[in-house]
Amino acid sequence: MATRLGIIGAGIMGERMVRAAVEHARDVVEVGPVWDAAPGAVERMGDVVAVRAGSAAEVITGSDCVYVATPPGTHLAYAEQALAAGRAVFLEKPLATDVAAAKAFAEQHEGARVGVNFPFASSFAVERLRGWIDEGVVGTVEGLAIRVAFRAWPRPWQQGAASWLDGAAEGGFTREVVSHFLFLARRLIGPLQLEGATVVHVPGRSERNVEARLRAGAVPVTLEGGVGTTEADDHNTWTLSGQGAGHEAVRLRDWSYAERRVGDAWVPDADAAPNERMRPLVLRRQLEGVVRMTQGEAHPLATVAEALEVQTVVEAMLHA
Repeated sequence: MATRLGIIGAGIMGERMVRAAVEHARDVVEVGPVWDAAPGAVERMGDVVAVRAGSAAEVITGSDCVYVATPPGTHLAYAEQALAAGRAVFLEKPLATDVAAAKAFAEQHEGARVGVNFPFASSFAVERLRGWIDEGVVGTVEGLAIRVAFRAWPRPWQQGAASWLDGAAEGGFTREVVSHFLFLARRLIGPLQLEGATVVHVPGRSERNVEARLRAGAVPVTLEGGVGTTEADDHNTWTLSGQGAGHEAVRLRDWSYAERRVGDAWVPDADAAPNERMRPLVLRRQLEGVVRMTQGEAHPLATVAEALEVQTVVEAMLHA
């Protein structure tokens, strides 16, 4: 019997998850009730949603697992309600914006059925990167460079949520995008530690430039991010370099391209494809993880502890 997934929050991510479930994972999950505080948000999805709930409480009652896809400041409150009702919880990232509250949540619910939606946990491209690293392609890791660039923020497809995505309290590309690549560093290399950061803010709005130095385990990490620095809506690279004769570098480019450097050229994995094609397949894998988590089994989803570590570093950057 398919796991019944209820959804609180019918914005961009809520709709993506619904469509991934209906179009690519119908055999493992059933979309349960969906609710959003904004009038008309659920109706925008049309017939893809069978049950339109009248409240968050109705979603929780009618689900095996609750996916919380609301703005970050509300994540923990809904998670607490769902856990109190005995439901599993799948939280959209970031875990929260209040580090103290997130830490208290993590301590209180250690071992609970809670996962956080960092899709790199189920990425085909990341799987290829891990394989190259394990094969010794990189050799002794020398450093990691993370670069993110945007033509504008929020990106064009996010404009409907600009009121919070471009706000200093909950929004900004560091929380929304950089956090993914920090999670990847944590998952593949080691614990994160911020050494220093410089952030350029727009008064009353989110950041426009970030530069930071970190460590992932013993590996030095450099981060650069900026708005108005590319002609693309969104361009990013996560590049892991090694040292020693014959050693190469590997990178993740534009979310879904695993590439390795051969001489002066970057060569993509033979199975690499654009993010638009890969996203629903990765989300299916995430949903398979949600099912395992709900059933109390081992799963690949980001843990609350990992998400808290990423959030702690992100908020420290933004408040440097």
